[in-house]
Amino acid sequence: MNNRRTFIQLTGAALAGSIVLPQLACKSPKNFLDAEGKKGLDSFGIQLYTLRDEMPLDPKGVIQQLAYFGYNQLEGYEGPQGLFWGMGHQDFKLFLDDTGIKMPAAHCNIYDDFEQKVIQAAAIDMEYLICPWVGPQKSMDGWKQVCDLFNDCGALCKKHGIRFAYHNHAYTFKAFTGMIPIDYLMENTDPALVHHEMDIYWVVTGGADPIEYITKYSNRFRLCHIKDRMLDAGEEQHASCNLGTGMIDFPKILNVARQHGMKYFLVEQERYDDSTPLESARVGAEYLSGLSFG
Repeated sequence: MNNRRTFIQLTGAALAGSIVLPQLACKSPKNFLDAEGKKGLDSFGIQLYTLRDEMPLDPKGVIQQLAYFGYNQLEGYEGPQGLFWGMGHQDFKLFLDDTGIKMPAAHCNIYDDFEQKVIQAAAIDMEYLICPWVGPQKSMDGWKQVCDLFNDCGALCKKHGIRFAYHNHAYTFKAFTGMIPIDYLMENTDPALVHHEMDIYWVVTGGADPIEYITKYSNRFRLCHIKDRMLDAGEEQHASCNLGTGMIDFPKILNVARQHGMKYFLVEQERYDDSTPLESARVGAEYLSGLSFG
């Protein structure tokens, strides 16, 4: 932690003084074309939970560093200083504008003062508030209640001009009393009110095929987490790794995703073997900057 804290302090100071750090530089994702004219992603972002150890120490410095790496979008989460890291939603938006980065979405606790979060998100032109977790349910009635809750959350978001989405985990793809929860959620929530964020890592870890679900529910998955899985992970649940070093075929999956309504492509990482969160974030930006779909 001390080494990471020192790194943040040094990079934050360098950015404040307009000092270029060429060893950390990445290509810009904007209108990326490689040498052969093959198209990549127009834009991509990062879920700030990837930097969960660093963000509480220096939120502004970390976000400035992410912008320098080439990210032009952030997905927030409700950390120890709230959704807006102690700045207030309007001040946070002003800081993002000055940094040249947008936050179109955030994960939040939908069980605590959700309407106030919706109002604040709408006021700063966010597009999505996302439920990151409901957990495996113990009965079909439990899953029915989840669907009702999601429809209610979606209606509240729509009232204020934003959207609601749900972020899956592995349990969403595990059979339960003759059904698959993700299918039940899709079939029992209003598509006009409830969108979905596909965490590709958790789809794979849950034993399902991301492309099958992207095509089966075209235009329902509007955001995705791009999180790689170790080659030798076996049955390990928590086996994320630096993007591009694992087993998931992102060029193939993301190419299909962008043809079926996926709008936001967001790096996330939760494990850092022989790395640090900031270094892994840099690697992720470099990987996506160089992505080509042919």
